Amino acid sequence: MDVELSGLEHKVAALLADYNRLRAENESLKRELGRAMEQNRALAARIAAATSRIDSLLQQLPESTS
Repeated sequence: MDVELSGLEHKVAALLADYNRLRAENESLKRELGRAMEQNRALAARIAAATSRIDSLLQQLPESTS
């Protein structure tokens, strides 16, 4: 009986260790995802601004006569 309880204690300890490790990893991944999403938003805004500037410049070009 003591051997079974000891084995169970080890399994529970390993399960708790895995749980804590995975929980910490999940929090880290959430932060990383948040940073990536913010970077994506910033890059999308830069692309939109560049597109707007290019469109404005294209409108200023003279018409081709060919």
